[in-house]
Amino acid sequence: MVLDDLGSSLRGALDGLRGKSRISEEDVQAVVKEIQRSLLQADVDVDLVMDLSDSIETRALEEEPPAGTSARDWVLRIVYEELVDLVGESTELPLEPQTIVLAGLQGSGKTTSAAKIAWWFSKKGLRPAVIQTDTWRPGAYEQAEEMAERAEVDFYGDPDEDDAVKIARDGLEATDDADVQIVDTAGRHALEDGLIDELEDIESVADPDHNLLVLDAAIGQEAKEQASRFEDAVGIDGVVITKLDGTAKGGGALVAVNETDSTIAFLGTGETVKDVERFEPSGFISRLLGMGDLQQLTERVERAMEETQAEEGDWGPEDMLDGEFTLKDMRKQMEAMNKMGPLDQVMDMIPGLGGGMMDQLPDDAMDVTQERMRDFEVIMDSMTEAELENPRQIGRSRTERIARGSGKPKDRIRELLEQHKMMDRTLNQFQGMGDADMERMMKQMEGGDMGDMGDMGGMGGMGGGPFGD
Repeated sequence: MVLDDLGSSLRGALDGLRGKSRISEEDVQAVVKEIQRSLLQADVDVDLVMDLSDSIETRALEEEPPAGTSARDWVLRIVYEELVDLVGESTELPLEPQTIVLAGLQGSGKTTSAAKIAWWFSKKGLRPAVIQTDTWRPGAYEQAEEMAERAEVDFYGDPDEDDAVKIARDGLEATDDADVQIVDTAGRHALEDGLIDELEDIESVADPDHNLLVLDAAIGQEAKEQASRFEDAVGIDGVVITKLDGTAKGGGALVAVNETDSTIAFLGTGETVKDVERFEPSGFISRLLGMGDLQQLTERVERAMEETQAEEGDWGPEDMLDGEFTLKDMRKQMEAMNKMGPLDQVMDMIPGLGGGMMDQLPDDAMDVTQERMRDFEVIMDSMTEAELENPRQIGRSRTERIARGSGKPKDRIRELLEQHKMMDRTLNQFQGMGDADMERMMKQMEGGDMGDMGDMGGMGGMGGGPFGD
């Protein structure tokens, strides 16, 4: 989960206000002190932390909250707005033909990021191509070719050519029919003159619409210096922050970039080509504070459904609402969920299910859940077509046969069947809903009005932020 420790700490700081209708100076100071500790642990600059906490404290004590707003919701809104301002805006990247040059130090993740960004553009309906110009690092060509293949995008490189500028020129010509050309350049251990000269020459040949700097999240506050030096040398239009899935310093990198008057374009959140997100400050901070991110969730759901339908032919999610819900439907639904990415990331995007609820689960809860889903798939592979179509016919003898065939315990098979029954009952309820009922339910989700979500006070909208700004 992205900056999970920071999000958990921030949410914990606000929990002390739960149930209070008014807030005292002592309450605010206690929350601010915890927020300071959380941000400092995430490697955010001390001066910035002090300025941020002063702003939060002043606003919480001096501004008048809207009528009917709880103390926790009011401070949560202030913290949200101040953090969004702190991390800055998103780099403007229109969905149109363009050329992008990636720069950065060695080991920052440029080659992986090139494939990820290409994959992202491909899912937006554009045809991208990756051009590999790194002639210094052993294996760079092979890695780039493999990553481009995984991303299912066009690729150009020349392992027999030592002139990076010539590779860039030839690659741009060879991929001229691509909508988005992404040029991956060589990195160094430091910002050497040779690196700058090569970058300048490649930039001259490519005439890019955007220069993006790739930074490892673990660089922390040093991101400010690196971004400034690359800006002075070649100019940067945006930053890609990589490896944000497993570092405590990610907060430092996020904020340091904004201090250079740069913006963030993409976040790398994992190892596969699909583990990339367009940086949207509102949704990012909303997720960090446990309020979900419906825009990012919607994108993932739509993408997963499109991929599942492409593989399954004429099957669509609406089929589950027509007629009998079978184990085949359940398996296709599970396949779509797998395509959405790690379960903990998806949970974080659902208002009321991520954040605080995730904090209460055991550390291995998501691993156990994903293991159970893998077991379910193996079990269904051991069933006959008739059993998949009509699981009600599965009794004791069939359960024993399926257990032998799948190598899974009978209890897990019974668990699968019970899970199917629960989903079937839920879908039956949806079948009786009209459009107005469905719309009302979605508004409840977006507004946080689902059981324990009632304390969220109207957060989680799809507009300019969870507060519908």
